Amino acid sequence: MSGLFITFEGTEGCGKSTQVKLLADRLRSLGYVVHTLREPGGTPIGEEIRHTLKHSHDNAAMTAEAELLLMNASRAQLVREIIRPALAAGEIIVSDRFYDSTTAYQGYGRQLDLQHVETVIEFAVGETKPDITLLVQVPPEVSADRLRSRQANLPFVRDRIEEADRAFFERVDRGYQAIAAADPDRIKIVNGAHSIADVSVDIWSLIEPRLFRT
Repeated sequence: MSGLFITFEGTEGCGKSTQVKLLADRLRSLGYVVHTLREPGGTPIGEEIRHTLKHSHDNAAMTAEAELLLMNASRAQLVREIIRPALAAGEIIVSDRFYDSTTAYQGYGRQLDLQHVETVIEFAVGETKPDITLLVQVPPEVSADRLRSRQANLPFVRDRIEEADRAFFERVDRGYQAIAAADPDRIKIVNGAHSIADVSVDIWSLIEPRLFRT
């Protein structure tokens, strides 16, 4: 029996990481074996790459092309080390970001050639694709406010991607809209501006019908 591969997507501050945890906890309470992952990262190699991409003090000169390749180096390792074996064992993957983030952030946000981005993604993931993707959307002003609040209230950890300007994040948001429009069967839009509890209910209504029974 093959497992179920669920991914969450969205701009900064949309609340997807909170919803990843809530969904995974609910699935585990029902007896499913669940792996929660994040991108970039999710493996020892991937976490090293994550630090280089986001938090290193030596990454200021990183080019968009290097960013694209590093993101997918982390992803290639994650797919082969964790995702494929878990799905083959009939388990559930709940991932905080996957390749749609690369299309949105490196393709639309960094304005790299979308065909080149797609080629690199295909090499990294092969046939390993999500069964369902939950795109948690909030208005740009809500995203910006939540990002400022997070940076003000949490211990400071530099995040190179969060340092991008507003125009970058507006392009990312437009990218997600285009991605969702092109693949409506897989990508389901969730209104992240509602309360955490209401968003969780909306997400469960999309996931529950897809579950296999243990």
